[in-house]
Amino acid sequence: KKSREPYQAEWRNLLFDSLMGGFWIGAMGFSAVPGVTVIAMMAMHNMAAAGPRLMLQGLCAQALGVLISLALLNPAVNLHGNMAQIYACLPVLVIYPIFIGWMSHQVTLKLWEHRNILRKISRTDSLTGLLNHGAWKDLLDLEYVKSQNQHQQCVIALIDIDHFKVINDTYGHLMGDTVLQNISEALMENLRDSDLIGRFGGDEFCVILPDTHLFQAREILERTRLAIDEMTYSLQRDLKVSLSIGIAAYSPELPDASSWLHEADKALYLAKSTGRNCVASAQDMPSELQPLSADA
Repeated sequence: KKSREPYQAEWRNLLFDSLMGGFWIGAMGFSAVPGVTVIAMMAMHNMAAAGPRLMLQGLCAQALGVLISLALLNPAVNLHGNMAQIYACLPVLVIYPIFIGWMSHQVTLKLWEHRNILRKISRTDSLTGLLNHGAWKDLLDLEYVKSQNQHQQCVIALIDIDHFKVINDTYGHLMGDTVLQNISEALMENLRDSDLIGRFGGDEFCVILPDTHLFQAREILERTRLAIDEMTYSLQRDLKVSLSIGIAAYSPELPDASSWLHEADKALYLAKSTGRNCVASAQDMPSELQPLSADA
């Protein structure tokens, strides 16, 4: 039957193993090589299982086992042993440390796997599977520094779903979530593997297009916009979804990544103010226009 306290039960089992190990050390007449082998292997096992505390308790249990052996068997002391005992210990001395090392390696791999999963969860939007706002902004800062130092072309885009509030109000929030997921999938399918896609928040997405000129980015995003414009929804055949997209190229005149993002935001305003469902760049925008407020 399974113990109600499996951890404590396993702890007791390991201490009992140590007790019996000490008993057999005495029973073998304190032969040096077998005795040291038993002490070392059990100490190694206990340390790997639960750390110094169990190792010390195990050594105490071994000492108690030795005393029990002396009391019950009164064995003759034979410190030198014989060659047969030494040869019998060699496989244990070789194989057991390898086994402990392999087990430790497996634990390390599991820890790295869990760490990567947690890291991914902390950087991923749960609904769409894209980068979340914070993770994307971190990459934007890195890309700004890279473009600044290496004088590379790079473009960022802010993407807004046109009239998304109307979609939610008309078809419900579950359908709104479906739209967000479908657009996320379409972005991943139509953009390049090198492009960094994130969910900026609510109904907005964001993209970094590294090593890309403005005209190339416009072509890529226009193709993506058309693909999403042609999407249909089996549960709501009358539903049509379109995107407004603002793009901004890196410029040495931009003092920081936030200014770069502000340029893309101004371009998104231009796309919205000129009829939506289009791609606009910050370079197309008259200087007197200002970006929309966050709730527009």
